Amino acid sequence: MMVVHDLEQIGYDKNSVVTVGTFDGVHRGHEIVIREIVERAKKRGGRSVVVTFDPHPRKVLRRQEESIQLLSTLTDRTTFCRSLEVDVFFIIQFSYDFSRQSFREFYLRYVVHGIGVSEVVEGYDHHFGRDREGSIETLLQLGKEFEFGVHAIQPVCVDGAPVSSSGIRSWLLIGNVERAARMLGRLYGISGSVVRGDGRGKYLGYPTANLQLVNNEQLVPQNGIYFVEVRRGSERHFGMASIGVRPTFGQDGRRTIEVNILDFDGDLYEEILELRFIKRLRDELKYDRVEDLINQMHKDKEESLRLRAMMNETKN
Repeated sequence: MMVVHDLEQIGYDKNSVVTVGTFDGVHRGHEIVIREIVERAKKRGGRSVVVTFDPHPRKVLRRQEESIQLLSTLTDRTTFCRSLEVDVFFIIQFSYDFSRQSFREFYLRYVVHGIGVSEVVEGYDHHFGRDREGSIETLLQLGKEFEFGVHAIQPVCVDGAPVSSSGIRSWLLIGNVERAARMLGRLYGISGSVVRGDGRGKYLGYPTANLQLVNNEQLVPQNGIYFVEVRRGSERHFGMASIGVRPTFGQDGRRTIEVNILDFDGDLYEEILELRFIKRLRDELKYDRVEDLINQMHKDKEESLRLRAMMNETKN
């Protein structure tokens, strides 16, 4: 897959099948759109082109007081498209000035006259351009004018609801990582660098790796205790992750992400770990006695070991 940042790197080819979007999370709906352009390009002997933006438009257009919570990094999106055998991954630098282009101005400059296009594939609810003025209907009109096909992919539904990035965010923010995974088509994950902690986990009998997010704009699920898959390079482990403010030991309000890797003993300092959330075990709770917290952690470990055994049985 060719990764490019300007039109000159792509070169004009009328026989291109194109999709345009931010693709945050590259969820099941996005996957169908991207697979569709790849398949259509192969059938016509053309090339498949994914056009996306960096930084995420929400980061540029949000109000100053609003936070941004992304489901995926640009690297995640790039890797996913490469796995689907996309030919060209075109990253456009997004800015406020860029956002003031009309739908028509963008498509003419970048798609019709820039990349070249025989077909465009988008989701059924595609909106684009200044004030989201562009839609499937206006894209169909443009296609008639410049002789390219337009295909709208119907919604993918999970548990009776259309899959969307905003919907996935909502489920993660209340800790429902299982439903989010069904909408994504895979486990939701975050990556972090292991940093020095206060050593309290080791004192409690459950040494933890303390994570500092690689991307501070990535969404972290609701506070609580989770059963997780831990990726350390090519290694795959399981563990218990704690997200929260550690209320038993103070009220400084600082949010931390810690993981105890089951049956693992080693120094992980400065390594990059990826946590993939499988199941939320419980809320983060405040205990009056440290002994009560330790007893609860024993129960958390028993449940995590049970879930790990179930997953290993399913795999085998």
